[in-house]
Amino acid sequence: MSLRALLTAALIALPAAAIATGPACPAVRADAFARQQEIRPLPGALDKVLMVNDNNPELIRDEGILLSTFPEGGADALAVPLNGRFDLFSHHVYAGNDDTLDSTLWLAVMVAPLDGTPVTLELLEGSTSLSQATRPGQTAAPFLPLPAFMRETTEIVAAGPGSRVAGDLLAKRRAPELHTTRWSLEPGDATPIVVLPIPVAGLDPLLNGRNLQLRLRSSAPVALATLAAYGSADTPPPTSRWQEMLHSGELSSKEHSPTPRGAKGKMVYSRVSGVQIGSSWSTRITDPGSAHLAIPSQPLSWPISSLERGSLGTGQVQTAELQAFHPDTAWAAHGNYGVTYDLSLPLSNDGDHPASVELALESPLKSDQPSDSLRFRTSMTGPVMYRGPIEVAGLDDHDGRPLGRQTIHLVLRQGQQGPALGQLTLAPGEQRNVRVRLVYPADATPPQVLTLRPVKQSRTPDT
Repeated sequence: MSLRALLTAALIALPAAAIATGPACPAVRADAFARQQEIRPLPGALDKVLMVNDNNPELIRDEGILLSTFPEGGADALAVPLNGRFDLFSHHVYAGNDDTLDSTLWLAVMVAPLDGTPVTLELLEGSTSLSQATRPGQTAAPFLPLPAFMRETTEIVAAGPGSRVAGDLLAKRRAPELHTTRWSLEPGDATPIVVLPIPVAGLDPLLNGRNLQLRLRSSAPVALATLAAYGSADTPPPTSRWQEMLHSGELSSKEHSPTPRGAKGKMVYSRVSGVQIGSSWSTRITDPGSAHLAIPSQPLSWPISSLERGSLGTGQVQTAELQAFHPDTAWAAHGNYGVTYDLSLPLSNDGDHPASVELALESPLKSDQPSDSLRFRTSMTGPVMYRGPIEVAGLDDHDGRPLGRQTIHLVLRQGQQGPALGQLTLAPGEQRNVRVRLVYPADATPPQVLTLRPVKQSRTPDT
């Protein structure tokens, strides 16, 4: 492998599950072990909020339309009206231009009314981040080698642009690059609402990435497109250039054509370039037929971002379906990147003695067959599978002191049992609600599990 390729792999961590996977039943690893436990499907479902998912190509090689819902796009048009609440998830990488050492790729989000009347568009929440800043004032999050567990205090903890933007959304922070939060759109040519650079000048290798996520609300139906074009380091292409590109209807080249749905053998998921149905999963996790969740006597897990051939034996595929997608791109939103999980666990001690439990996010080995166990690894030398923040509330530390609402940045490797996010001890009949929130980050590889693990009680001998 060339030095450039090695550095590329180190600086830009591609979500591997978005590209390909082996068989649903992986070969037995010498360092793997099975943990006996119960695995249940996650209650609830995705909502119906549309999300424009712009991730194919991830590595942009040429100018053009990345994604478009405008009806004028001919046979490749997605033609999905966006009305009221909708989201945008965009994640791209630029590897520089061999013709110049200071080339800058610019990204634009173009929006226009669909019904011939003016539209008000609002940015409710959103953020953006580069992998690497090249100038002061740019929001960036390099892929730093962070420990597995870091509790966020006054400093923002992030590794990679997907990790940074997910944390911003959880904390309701907005990158300063998104300084406009309201647009008045007139009928006619599309208006660029966001124009951002992916600069590479001064980087070695010439490589950078940008994650952008917007939560929007429109007063009437609109069409949206994302485009890429070259410009100078200081000046983006003019509005007329973006409009010309949009009118041309020419898509940028795509990557990783997917395996057809239902085909057997090795599966290429591909990356997404389409409009998905669902941007958040909110639910209460209880025992079947109960309003509460009893503290379990063995580990109990629920999948997070489970996908085709990766349901961890539950048969549950949480992947958002696509209402429309561009040719030669993923047929579902594998991985649920950018989706918010908001989970409440109303815990109850139904026993006769105090009971303690700890909560963790874990990254078991991927599987799809029904089982009474999850498989983990004894060595932590595999690839990073989860890199991002998780917010928890309702837990205590090891001394029983309430932690309050906490944001913890996790770096989980393949087959890793996650560190405890906190724990709690309930007296007989006592109840407590625990809340977990995360935005599934672009720098992760699904699936993971949310796990309750019993903590053994030390008992005082009878006297």
